[in-house]
Amino acid sequence: MVQAYLDKGMTEPAVFEFFVRKLPETRGFLVAAGLEQALGFLETARFTETELLWLAKSGRFKDEMLDYLTALRFTGDVDAMPEGTVFFPDEPILRVIAPLPVAQLVETRLINMLHFQTVIASKAARMVLAAPGKALIDFGLRRAHGAEAGMLAARASYLAGFAGTATTPALVRFGIPIYGTMAHSFIQAFESEEAAFEAFARSRPENLVLLLDTYDTEAAAHKIVTLAPRLRRQGIAIRGVRLDSGDLALHARRVRHILDQAGLQDIMIFASGGLDETILKLYSAAEAPIDGYGIGTSLTTSMDAPALDCAYKLQEYAGRPKRKRSEGKATWPGRKQVYRAYREDGTMSEDLLTLDGQSCEGYALIQEVMRGGRRIGVPPTLTEARDLAAKEVGRLPGHLRQLETTPSYPVSVSRELRALADEVDRELAAV
Repeated sequence: MVQAYLDKGMTEPAVFEFFVRKLPETRGFLVAAGLEQALGFLETARFTETELLWLAKSGRFKDEMLDYLTALRFTGDVDAMPEGTVFFPDEPILRVIAPLPVAQLVETRLINMLHFQTVIASKAARMVLAAPGKALIDFGLRRAHGAEAGMLAARASYLAGFAGTATTPALVRFGIPIYGTMAHSFIQAFESEEAAFEAFARSRPENLVLLLDTYDTEAAAHKIVTLAPRLRRQGIAIRGVRLDSGDLALHARRVRHILDQAGLQDIMIFASGGLDETILKLYSAAEAPIDGYGIGTSLTTSMDAPALDCAYKLQEYAGRPKRKRSEGKATWPGRKQVYRAYREDGTMSEDLLTLDGQSCEGYALIQEVMRGGRRIGVPPTLTEARDLAAKEVGRLPGHLRQLETTPSYPVSVSRELRALADEVDRELAAV
């Protein structure tokens, strides 16, 4: 495509927007994430000498295109919803304005970055809603679809309200709190459970959490009762115990009773193993005495909704609005803005999709974030994005906070945008 654009001299500014066409059946809202990585990619986008040499040797492209790619730098503009913003179908969360070949060339990587983190943040936000007041930890690296996915899942879930991750490099890269316990194999490697517990406690006494269900959960809890006073005399405190199999709510009640009877009310109970928001909601409703959860596969694969029907589409070229009219995939033309209205109690009431620059009531969600290839101002920190996500999710209508997907949140399309679509259709019909 880039070769053809250059052959035809089509290098004028193009406008592309990234949006989601429709929500998965199990989603009533989405949380925007991945903007920081997308902007970082655009700032550093360029071809290396090795890549240019390969392209030259392939014989597929003309010298003028290779020269174009050699000099390629992103010098365009970007508008976007801040990370952590709740959004709905047809609402652009990112707009790129750049020369047509450049805006086209960055498409796949931008979709990759925005799509994945948005999928994970949206899943994580549901889990946070399902387990109010509980500490949720990302345990999903080993089931993630690659190392980069695992790292970005840690980031996206923390943005959406998780307390931290077991992916240690995420602390170094993103400043995300890290948590960890022990594996069943560690217990099995010792001659007895007691020996394993004591060895681990002495080697890693800080934030000590011991795994109970390798053999017999309740029997292991009684061993904790015996071990805890001995360790305390040596300045080591057991912070928590972890349950990882069976009926977690039932085992938690039994373990809580055993610990409380021994005066160990300060030891927390942490649970993991095949959890998702449906199970978390059931445990919350049953008031299971579980203080926190480790979430793995269902988080980092977003098992029930692993992909979004999203797109990065051309909306304007050389100053003229463009529109795709494919059956079931038609787009609204031109540069757009989303205005959000709120009820008196602060909850969201309705969104309006309209033309950029059109003055409307409500709060404009899409903001300038990059001009001339450089970011505007100081980028929000991950903590600030996390705070925004919490605020946004807290302002959802009540049924969406309860994870119900019907009725759907109302998104209206302005008369002006509909009129522009009709105008573009007439022009297309005349060609």
